[in-house]
Amino acid sequence: MAGKEDVLTRPAIDAALAELPDWRYRLGGLVTVYKAPTAAGALALIAAVGQIAEEQNHHPDLDWRYNRVFIRYTSHDAGSEVSSRDVAAATAASTAAADAAAVAEPGLYRTMELAIDTDAPEAISEVWRVALGYRKGRHGDLVDPYGRGPALWFQETPSPNANRIHVDVHRSLAESGPAIGKTAATGALMNHDHAPNWVVVTDSQGNRLCLCTEAGHEPDLGD
Repeated sequence: MAGKEDVLTRPAIDAALAELPDWRYRLGGLVTVYKAPTAAGALALIAAVGQIAEEQNHHPDLDWRYNRVFIRYTSHDAGSEVSSRDVAAATAASTAAADAAAVAEPGLYRTMELAIDTDAPEAISEVWRVALGYRKGRHGDLVDPYGRGPALWFQETPSPNANRIHVDVHRSLAESGPAIGKTAATGALMNHDHAPNWVVVTDSQGNRLCLCTEAGHEPDLGD
């Protein structure tokens, strides 16, 4: 089992990713997408990744979509952060993908969060946790224990926006440019004050979303 002392620092994660070009860092995990030649090939890759998981006793979140396999590794026993176990598992999965002639498409791995502007998160978080059947996450957020629904977090602010609920769309910094450019081309208002961490997008009716990257996201190393 991993513990907080096993959580990798952000420089250590970046150094590991330099040797893992198929993978990206995302909200306490390592993520990627593999495109296999066929749906059957994707299933074979899932079986291979499953075998690796059993051998290493470290299991990823997997999502199969025809000939694509979405994979996320995190160390839940280390506070849902990245540990050396995730790096080892991602390395082995990359080898299995190469053996299966699968091509990495990490830019397809998008992560969605819902954010609520509030001046008192503690006054409302329990309502949402119970109603959604979620559990508490890494930094006061709420997460689906089965990884199916989007996370929910509370953006604490003394002056909540009139539209209190907005969507955060997380992409890797390496792949964020085209998405930002295409969104700007729709005529939306783009606020880059916090870039590259996030760009605030406002549509013509005042609804907001944020296009986010891993920039500025540091692992929780505890006290």
